Amino acid sequence: MDKQTAINLIANTFNQPFNESRFSNFVRNLFNDIDKSKTFEYHGAYIPNSFKDHIRKYKRLGKYTDPEGNKLDVLIVHLKQETALERARTMQRNFTARYLKERGEKDAAVVAYHTDNPDDWRFSYVRMEYRQEVTDSGKVKVAEELTPARRYSFLVGKNEPSHTAQQQLVPILQDVYNNPSLVELEKAFSVEAVTKQFYQDYKGLFEKLTEELDSILKKDSKIKIGFEARSIDPANFAKKLLGQIVFLYFLQKKGWLGVGRGEGGDFKPWGTGPKNFLRRLFEKQFISYDNFFNDVLEPLFYEALATERTGDYCSRLNCKIPFLNGGLFEPIGEYNWQETDILIRNNLFAKILDTFDLYNFTVREDEPLEKEVAVDPEMLGKVFENLLPENLRKGQGAYYTPREIVHYMCQESLINYLDTAVNHREVAMVESKPVQMKLFGKPEPEQLALRTTGYCPLIPRKDIEDFIRKGEFAIEHDTAKEEGTKSYKYRVPESIRKNARTLDEKLADIKICDPAIGSGAFPVGMMHEIIKARDVLTTYLSDKSRSIYDFKRHCIQESLYGVDIDPGAIEIAKLRLWLSLVVDEEEYQTIKPLPNLDYKIMQGNSLIEDFHGISLDLDKKSETAIELFAEESKLDELIEDLHQKQNALFNATHPGDKKRKKEEV
Repeated sequence: MDKQTAINLIANTFNQPFNESRFSNFVRNLFNDIDKSKTFEYHGAYIPNSFKDHIRKYKRLGKYTDPEGNKLDVLIVHLKQETALERARTMQRNFTARYLKERGEKDAAVVAYHTDNPDDWRFSYVRMEYRQEVTDSGKVKVAEELTPARRYSFLVGKNEPSHTAQQQLVPILQDVYNNPSLVELEKAFSVEAVTKQFYQDYKGLFEKLTEELDSILKKDSKIKIGFEARSIDPANFAKKLLGQIVFLYFLQKKGWLGVGRGEGGDFKPWGTGPKNFLRRLFEKQFISYDNFFNDVLEPLFYEALATERTGDYCSRLNCKIPFLNGGLFEPIGEYNWQETDILIRNNLFAKILDTFDLYNFTVREDEPLEKEVAVDPEMLGKVFENLLPENLRKGQGAYYTPREIVHYMCQESLINYLDTAVNHREVAMVESKPVQMKLFGKPEPEQLALRTTGYCPLIPRKDIEDFIRKGEFAIEHDTAKEEGTKSYKYRVPESIRKNARTLDEKLADIKICDPAIGSGAFPVGMMHEIIKARDVLTTYLSDKSRSIYDFKRHCIQESLYGVDIDPGAIEIAKLRLWLSLVVDEEEYQTIKPLPNLDYKIMQGNSLIEDFHGISLDLDKKSETAIELFAEESKLDELIEDLHQKQNALFNATHPGDKKRKKEEV
């Protein structure tokens, strides 16, 4: 197959709503020797009980054996609700893993997941990882345990570009003489290739935008003086502007921007806005303009998105735009955007939109077992870290911790924390002796035994490890067990189930501080692990109304702290935390404003032991610090007062109120 034919085949399959005939034709060309002689379809009673709430039916289109003898099935999975396509990723992966294991321990599957609305769907490659063991009789068999599966997915459909799929799948389609191996197939779903290309494109846009701003400053002395007075660097201005545009790319995916009126004249609900809002805005479908940045983007950022409006109505664009708050849409350096005409050329924004329109955007960050071949906030963090001045000077970019290592370190940290928090309790240093009895009268009072903190396991450490590492694999299984639809034993250890409330409280109370937060990889990774663990525990608790969104907002407000010396880095860390909230916002009647993270993620040097001239070194106090720490009760009052003011700032929305609360803190 020639290259153009391959590109057309991908576009006709992936730029369209899901269609079984088109998908079948694509698969037949992807796998030269696919066996379609034994297709079957299951629904109703044939769907496993633990997946019946999510899956309507599934069908096998064919089976395939690669040159190394690995076996693969091609499936179509029809999900019951639209939200399941985006949200229930673990369920989808676990269903396919169970199918492969029960079908003769197949090695992999290529799957099309779609819903009743076929406009958007997911094209996935699922690879199993079996562990073998030797039985007492000497036979080798697959171990009976929760088997992990890895899934790699393209987001496809009417509202998605197919540029990335074309780049990575065309070589396989062109080779009509050789059957692809599973290794080659997995390579076609590589996220790293997307990261490298996106970084190069993003860096090019950043450099062009910085050059444009430098040129404007040279020509306009008023803007230059204003920037210098507020310590605004053109590079940081360019970074923030690109970050704001990317954030809106994520938001338009949710249909939150440009929500119009229905036939009755009332506004449609959130989620119905055009998925290409920025493109339509640029093409003057909402408003006419002379300069896109000065006339459209600045009012959108600092007027519509940053201020509360009745019914979220934006009169300038005649549509609904959500109030987001949070600081991302506040002018950098508090420059007066209304009286400053920064005339960035329109053709530069055409280039920015043309570039971003090539990529799929997903607000869900990759996990080791779940990877989307798209631009996610974690990838954005990697891009921004590489754009820091010191890393640009290195030429090769930052030393960015790989996702797998971040995941491992976060899990190990959480296991150690829970082991300490739950299993270290107050115990007697010596065994209590019997009370000394008198011959007559009352017994002598016993002398109090000395007590200390010791290791007294309430939950075995091995059970905590299984809970953190494998809990998500068991969630559908144990949910069905709780609902009485299964007779076999639980997968999550009994000690975890019995102490679910205690574990949940400890996870809610955890405090995490990253002294060199960078783009936020570790705090965001820890948040994901905490949220997954608390979600698993919901199965064994009486309150089933608990939500991922509430877990995340609580974690961000009560648990996460970070410092970095680079102001650009902390802005990206904040951006990732805001995006993580946006993805799980389910209330489409009223979108909650984003929290203020100014005193959660801060610019500073964590190696210096003073704050505004006050030493915080308790062994070497200044006179001011001695006075501050002199009365412990006074210190406790100050800390409590600070905590209350920080919480008030976290949820403040009015600009004047936010400014006052910042000064109080």
